[in-house]
Amino acid sequence: MSKAIKTVALVGAVAASLAAHTTTASAQAKEKCFGVSLAGQNDCAAGPGTTCAGTSTVDYQGNAWTLVDAGTCTEIELPAMADGSERMGSLEELERDLPQG
Repeated sequence: MSKAIKTVALVGAVAASLAAHTTTASAQAKEKCFGVSLAGQNDCAAGPGTTCAGTSTVDYQGNAWTLVDAGTCTEIELPAMADGSERMGSLEELERDLPQG
């Protein structure tokens, strides 16, 4: 095998390794944040009877999550609730803003 082919193979292997590492690092830099997505825009978990992504039926549904940058969930600015109290994202499922049913 020529030196040029070996170099190309080595560069390709290093690039593939870096791409895999970057994907893993990006995935680790996200966390599930409940109660921050608009209806139909959640990433997953929207309560009983739902299948997953895009199945929330209420804005800021407390049992539906969206992936956000790690450490930002409780800092996301959301509109106040109907009673005027502050609405915040949570790293755990919430009992607020659930669909009527």
